Amino acid sequence: MPLPFPEAEIEADAREAGRLLFAGQTEFLKGVVAMSGLPPADRAEVCFAGRSNVGKSSLINALTGRRGLARASNTPGRTQEVNFFTAGDIYLVDLPGYGFANAPVKVVQTWQRLMKDYLSGRSTLRRAFLLIDARHGAKAVDEEIMALLDRSAVTFQAVMTKIDKPRGDDLRRALDVTRAALARHPAAFPEIVLTSSETGQGIDTLRGLIATLE
Repeated sequence: MPLPFPEAEIEADAREAGRLLFAGQTEFLKGVVAMSGLPPADRAEVCFAGRSNVGKSSLINALTGRRGLARASNTPGRTQEVNFFTAGDIYLVDLPGYGFANAPVKVVQTWQRLMKDYLSGRSTLRRAFLLIDARHGAKAVDEEIMALLDRSAVTFQAVMTKIDKPRGDDLRRALDVTRAALARHPAAFPEIVLTSSETGQGIDTLRGLIATLE
């Protein structure tokens, strides 16, 4: 019986398309704090969601090959805006971290609401990449976002981050937990991407997936 939610694989032409896309110029466009500030919906976009400190900014930096493009921090809750980056004719969107955040409750509520409004109402959003820490696997707070994506009819794909960190069988256990969670959500794309921003593992696969989304 095939393993549910196997590791994502791409063809050589998709890998090359991803290389070419991210070999071009990538720039920070703007950060927004309200739906009214979103840039025009004039191109395809993908977004990166995940609980606080899962490594969204580090992953975007690894994808683009620009270490300082997205601000990374060891302080959970650093990203408090919806941040837009351009890569060719695609928007890359870094969403505020959900779950624990080192900020006042009202501030957290404001940017969490913005994130949910964005996911529910952005017509050009082609796929959400849901980042999950490979040291832990999917948690209840991740499933809350999965349920929101189900309701919003937004296809999402799990991206395991920090896969260089688990030891022994810890990665397998985290994957088992994550696969079980994904199986409960109809909007989940049926493959998982395994990545490490430090070693570069899986980065070319993710680039290729982004470059070839229809």
